[in-house]
Parts: sequence; structure tokens; C-alpha cells
Amino acid sequence: LLDLSHYATMKLFLVLLVAALAAFAAAEPLPVVMWHGMGDYANSPGSMMAIAKMVKENIGEDVYVKSLQFGATNGKDQENGFFMPIKEQIQSACEQLKADPKLANGFNAMGFSQGGQFLRAYVQECNEPKMHNLITFGGQHQGVYGMPHCTSTDHTLCEWMRKLLEVGAYVGFVQDRLVQAEYWHDPTHPAEYLAKNIWLPGVNNALANKNNKYKENLTSLNKFVMVKFTKDTMVIPRESEWFGFYKPGQDQELETLQESQLYKEDWLGLKEMDEAKKLVFLEADGDHLQFTEAFFVQNIVPYLK
Repeated sequence: LLDLSHYATMKLFLVLLVAALAAFAAAEPLPVVMWHGMGDYANSPGSMMAIAKMVKENIGEDVYVKSLQFGATNGKDQENGFFMPIKEQIQSACEQLKADPKLANGFNAMGFSQGGQFLRAYVQECNEPKMHNLITFGGQHQGVYGMPHCTSTDHTLCEWMRKLLEVGAYVGFVQDRLVQAEYWHDPTHPAEYLAKNIWLPGVNNALANKNNKYKENLTSLNKFVMVKFTKDTMVIPRESEWFGFYKPGQDQELETLQESQLYKEDWLGLKEMDEAKKLVFLEADGDHLQFTEAFFVQNIVPYLK
């Protein structure tokens, strides 16, 4: 007779090994992708790299952090935050993330200022590889209606932005050349906004022809976290950071996301996500992108683990 006891022992060992490896894989934190804001660049030591350091200190030194860069140099990356059309930036992000094998099993993402709505656009447009949690800091999800103060280290870029917006945000050559014009949202002329803004109405599914893929992809997120800065002087109105905005036709009275047509008709699936407890609304007590490490550790780190 054959003694099969060692085969049974080997089988048990393999089962336990597979279970242990699965548990290890489940415990390993997902990579983190970051998208910087206007006037910043991917490798900025005072902002993006400092945040990457906080991520590693609180999640683990081995966690992979990727800061998206648009251009071969820091200066070009900074410049492209003003003058590279948003659709081209989104396409570049889709290509960069898909080409990175370390992201193949998914990732969490943090978008800072305009990088917030751009990462949301990544989810809606591509989402391959899949994003798990999206965190936006001071993102202008409903756009802006007010001249932002500019903090770029290259003041010439700020001056060009202001001059172009003063010419007219909806003038064709401004729309084609200035990133910030593409999320300029004039509530006093809603028809002109829908007709002449080449990016924001589309990504918010505000046009007559709705893109069902946007809703399908966005609702696939595990959590969509939006951080609003209570003393924000850059984003006008700051309620845009939570998907709120002015009521159509005027620029005095505000409405929340839940009061908006976008929510009630569920153009993007945000109502569905809200009802499923997938939306998280956080407040940081400070001006634009001003938050403490304590705030980050307490409120953000849990969504990166």
C-alpha cells in the first residue's frame, strides 16, 4: 500500500502558503498617484515631494508613490499647468498610468487644486488601471467664477493667465490656449458657458447628450473624498470644491451639490454614490491647499491604506 500521508501534508502546506500570500497581498497598501495644481510641478520639494514623504511615513516606506509630470523638465511641467489643453493632459495621464506596471492592480489618488478635477476626468475617461479611492484637495469641480490669485514661482506665467482671462475666457483662442479658461464657469450666462466652454460642461455631463461611460466609471470608485478649504481665497466660489456653485442666472446665491440639477438628475452618478455612502465631504480650516500634517494623518491617510 502507498503511504499518502506526506501528500496530504504537502497539500495542507500549499493551501496555507496560498492563504498566507493572499493575506499579505491584501494587506499591502495600494500605490498612490498624485496630480499637482496650477503653478506647481511634480517634483516640487516644498509641496508634492513633502506630501509623498508624509504618505510613506504614515503608510510604509515601501508604498509606491507616483507624481504625474507633464513635460520633460520641472519648468515645462509647471508651464503645461497653464497652457497644455486639458484633454491633452488627461490623455497623457491615461498613457502614463497604463504604462506603469506597478499600478496594474489599482491605486489610490490625490489631486491638488485643478489636479483634483483632472484626476476625476481620468476616472471618467479612462480608468485603466482602476482607481480605488479619489481624494481631491480644493478641486474646482464646478469650475470658478473669479480671478484666482496665482502662486507660481514663475510670475510671468501668472501674468499671461490674467491677461488672457481679461481678454475673455470664452473667446476661442483663449479656450484653446489657457487651461484655467477651460473650467471658467460664468453662472450669469449659462447658455454661453454650455456653448463655448470646451471642457467643463462635457466632463460634468451638463450637455444635452450624456456620456453614460462617465457615470459608470465614476460610480466604480470605492470612495470619492472632497476636501474644501473654509478660508479659500483662490477658488471662487469655494463651494465648487464640494461640487456646489452659484444658482444659474446670477452670482450671489449659492446652491449645494444636493440642490443642483447635476445631482437631482444624476448626470455623473453622484446622487447614487451619495446614497451608497461613497461620497466624503471634509473641511480644512485654512486657505487654499493649507492643511496640517495632523489633518492629513487623521483624515486622509485612512483612505490611502
